[in-house]
Amino acid sequence: MKYIITILLVLNIFTHTTYAAEARIAVASNFTNTIKALAKQFEDKSGDKIILVFGATGRFYAQIMNGAPFDAFFSADARRPTLLEKNGMALAGSRFTYAQGKIVLFSPKSDYVDSAGAILKKKNYHYLAIANPKLAPYGLAAQQVLQKMGLWDDLRYQMVRGENIGQAYQFVNSGNAELGFVALSQIKRLGFGSYWEVPTELYSPIIQQAVLVSHNTVAKDFIRFVQSDEAKAIIQDFGYQK
Repeated sequence: MKYIITILLVLNIFTHTTYAAEARIAVASNFTNTIKALAKQFEDKSGDKIILVFGATGRFYAQIMNGAPFDAFFSADARRPTLLEKNGMALAGSRFTYAQGKIVLFSPKSDYVDSAGAILKKKNYHYLAIANPKLAPYGLAAQQVLQKMGLWDDLRYQMVRGENIGQAYQFVNSGNAELGFVALSQIKRLGFGSYWEVPTELYSPIIQQAVLVSHNTVAKDFIRFVQSDEAKAIIQDFGYQK
């Protein structure tokens, strides 16, 4: 009897592993915490698996154009999903806006960043972290902010650049840079540090769009879930604008 039960358990594990449906999704790193929460909700409801890969929007765009095996792409901008659709590398009609991002100037130190971002002009810090403007929309937004403040050229030797906004955040959080431009969604739930929420008139709107890259059924179901009222409430709670 014990032998039979063991065989049944093994068969059950094998069946689950072999036949579990899954989707592989490329995600801009600013959306890391949010999509993890969304994926958990979806997985709990559906029993399917969402495999998340995080990185820079520009890097993912190049990879998908070269045939990388993703089923969907959550970009930090609208331009790359639009180009993928135009180039026939994404499913026509699947593109939609899932969030509008906000940028902040952040330090893990309390009372370090003032409510108007005046610390940037004081320059009494060694390093300022930003994401690479050529690869990451949040990096481009940071560049626009600094240019409008007349500081882009003055601070060029103090900038440390991450490939994506996730790396920019790590530079600041680790103490390798005293402050940096990161996504509001990355720091909203931290419970420590100080930040300046940059006025939206200082940078172009960060419209974030997603697109299907394959006909994977799980990816399609997940996209539908992200567009639901339940998912929209989660996205907003993480600091994204409606």
